[in-house]
Amino acid sequence: AGTAIRESMSILSGLKGTKVAATFVMVDRKEKGQTEKSAIRNSLMDQILQKKDSILAISALLRLRQIANHPRLVDESGEFDSPKLDSVLSHIESLQAGGHKVLIFSSFVKLLNIVEERLNSLGFSYEKLTGETSNREKVIESFQNNPEKVCFLISLKAGGVGLNLTAADYVFMLDPWWNPAAELQAINRSHRIGQKRTVMVYKFITKDTVEEKIQQLQCEKNT
Repeated sequence: AGTAIRESMSILSGLKGTKVAATFVMVDRKEKGQTEKSAIRNSLMDQILQKKDSILAISALLRLRQIANHPRLVDESGEFDSPKLDSVLSHIESLQAGGHKVLIFSSFVKLLNIVEERLNSLGFSYEKLTGETSNREKVIESFQNNPEKVCFLISLKAGGVGLNLTAADYVFMLDPWWNPAAELQAINRSHRIGQKRTVMVYKFITKDTVEEKIQQLQCEKNT
């Protein structure tokens, strides 16, 4: 069973023909795995403060981003909950019921793999595109033309160029990226010539984590 999902939403500016919203996922500190996650975060911060090593700081920052998405990205042995993943799956269920399709982007392929596991367990039909995908044209054509394919999981690097995915009218950004231009490029995968519907973009941000700081920096860059 999934955890209880608590969210707040902030409407952001979007391209013409798109609506962008930041969905802030609240973390219940009593949820399973929160103590372990806090211990990992504290250990990383202690390493940064003690060694004052810029390379270590960058590595620790990456790990903090991973924890905000799903603790299994840092500790595969633990049985952790991810309120963000529960939120994403809840939204996918609603979209499927409404006959919509969604592009799901992440800079972490391992996170997409975890999403894939959950989609399989729930019986959702999907396609997936990463740097390891050899049959790009086939999976793109399948998502575009097969109405049963609700989701398209796409890694940041694989989805950068050459994609026209107008079958989707929703875009989920699972983790905020440092470069807003890269996010805009991902959104443009569905907002192309031939798209007749407004594209809804949801950015999933885990509240009170480094992700919220990244989102704030993005907003400052865009002002």
